[in-house]
Amino acid sequence: MAENKRQGSVKASTQKQAGNAAGPGMAAATVPLEAALSGAIGARVRITTAQPNQSILEGTLFTACPITNLVAINTAPPANPGDAKQAQNGDYHVIPISRIHNFQLLALAVPSGSNSSSFTDAQPTIQALDTRALKMRESKAIGEAFDREARRGKGVTREAQDLFDAFSRTMPARWNGHNIIVADAVTIAAPYRVDDCRPIVEGDTAALARVRKVLEMERKKIELRNASATIGSTSTFSRHPGDQRKGG
Repeated sequence: MAENKRQGSVKASTQKQAGNAAGPGMAAATVPLEAALSGAIGARVRITTAQPNQSILEGTLFTACPITNLVAINTAPPANPGDAKQAQNGDYHVIPISRIHNFQLLALAVPSGSNSSSFTDAQPTIQALDTRALKMRESKAIGEAFDREARRGKGVTREAQDLFDAFSRTMPARWNGHNIIVADAVTIAAPYRVDDCRPIVEGDTAALARVRKVLEMERKKIELRNASATIGSTSTFSRHPGDQRKGG
């Protein structure tokens, strides 16, 4: 409870001290600290932090973030005003706004021209984004995602998907429900055997023979993989009973 009261009094004191956000010869005006800080980005300021460990920081206000409630001040000496190409060195300090006890505006931000913006003059420099290239990357990524989804069979077995993927590596293939359409010439119905192949155009025996040959070869590969997996699991299982008998 005492801690809450102390924090509340610090915040109230901070709001009052925001009235010091005025430069020499300027009339002081009481404004919320967050608003004063946001309007002073790029200006020379003096910030005094609250107790304990009170400190005074003087430099260029780099940023004031209303989301994280943090400010960053660059205490390095300002660049030579006569050298437009010289950038200010960096010696940054990040301070929670709740820790600020006193804030004073020492000098306004140096204007950089009516047509320039804070992004143009930011240090370090901020490069312009190539929005055209980003849009192209976005379109490509979306197209690839749709293509992957189109290649994924809906409600089909793992074996059917493996067969589809095998055809896709060598010739155009697409799904039509549960049927695989190869090169827009042959359709393969479940359960995707050689006898389940039908030409889309009656009499297209060349396309039918080619698809049947590829399908037969791919099914043999799947059978070999399944047989190897079965032998491996059986061998692993048979070793355990033998080991137990030997130990007994």
